[in-house]
Amino acid sequence: MSYFYLAVAILAEVAATSFLKQTEGFTKLVPTLITAVGYLIAFYFLSLTLRHMPTGVAYAIWSGVGIVLITAIAWVFHGQKLDAPAMIGMGLIVAGVITMNVFSKTTGH
Repeated sequence: MSYFYLAVAILAEVAATSFLKQTEGFTKLVPTLITAVGYLIAFYFLSLTLRHMPTGVAYAIWSGVGIVLITAIAWVFHGQKLDAPAMIGMGLIVAGVITMNVFSKTTGH
C-alpha cells in the first residue's frame, strides 16, 4: 500500500507543480486552488507513505519520478526543449530509482 500512497502523492505534487506557473504569483484563483489542493493531497499521502517506508527512500522516489514527469509535461504541453544531456540525466534518475527499489535493502518492503 505504501507504493500506492506514494504514487498518489507524486501525481498530486506533479499536478500542483504543473499549475504553479499559471497562478501568476497566486493572483489567479483557479490555478491557485488547484496548486494548493494538489500540494495538500501530496503531503497527506506522503505522510501515509512514511508510516512504512524510510524517509530517504520515499523522498528519492518522489523526487526522481516527479522530476521526470514534470519535465515530460513541460516538454509535451509547454514546448520545453530537451537536449541529449537532459535526456541522459533523466535516464540516470530513473536508473537510480529502479536500483534503489530492486537492489536496496533499505526500501522497507
